[in-house]
Amino acid sequence: MPTIGILGANGRMGRALINVASQQQLNLTATTVRQGSSLVGIDAGELAGCGKLALPLTEVSANSIKQAEIWLDFTLPEPMLGHLQLAVAAQKAMVIGVTGLTNDQYEQIQHASKSIPIVWAPNMSVGINLLQHLVQTAAKVMGADADIEIIEAHHRFKKDAPSGTALAIGNNIAKTLGRDLAKVAVYGREGDTGEREQQTIGFSTIRGGDIIGDHTVLFANLSERLEITHKASSRETFAQGAMRAAVWLKNKQPGLYTMQQVLGLTDLA
Repeated sequence: MPTIGILGANGRMGRALINVASQQQLNLTATTVRQGSSLVGIDAGELAGCGKLALPLTEVSANSIKQAEIWLDFTLPEPMLGHLQLAVAAQKAMVIGVTGLTNDQYEQIQHASKSIPIVWAPNMSVGINLLQHLVQTAAKVMGADADIEIIEAHHRFKKDAPSGTALAIGNNIAKTLGRDLAKVAVYGREGDTGEREQQTIGFSTIRGGDIIGDHTVLFANLSERLEITHKASSRETFAQGAMRAAVWLKNKQPGLYTMQQVLGLTDLA
């Protein structure tokens, strides 16, 4: 069992990760917060609401990064890149669930994966990764004739739109159909837009309340429609997937891995 560390342990996902690690009795050896945080020294378990773990929060640093073999990061793009530099310097593996990345930021992850093993995924739930396979099949069967729309909903605090998961679904469909998502994506409609172009892939974004994450993919033609939906009712589903990825990463060679590989879905027809 690898030793595991959590970056940004005070965040919503950070606390969910602490809870899952405690429930599964994983070897959680480090939890960090940003430098100068008033939370330094607080017990990670008490912060997450799962009881005292005798594991105090520490400031993220070159020294603290040495306290675990595999680090989980669900923070934000800029701090994540700083954490990535520390992990590369210390030769520590990473599980990254940060979304809203620019092309340059994603390229930095790709470059780092030449030195350390990394799992990056916009969504680490088992259900969403299975949905990716289902929509790929649907695209092969219906995509040539159907209008394709992706509808996603998240809580009011989410900063990027469309969600990284929605974009990954769109990319998967576009690749299956031999299209370039950058050329066929439509991210909003208003006014007299004219008749829908069949080759396009539409995205609709909803932000409100405490919605954890809903994604629906719609394949609609003139006589029928197929809807494939995944709804997350708790952040724990993402945390469980991330911990599964962390355990899977132990002893892996440097490289950029996907949740499809972690879950063995690449072997499905």
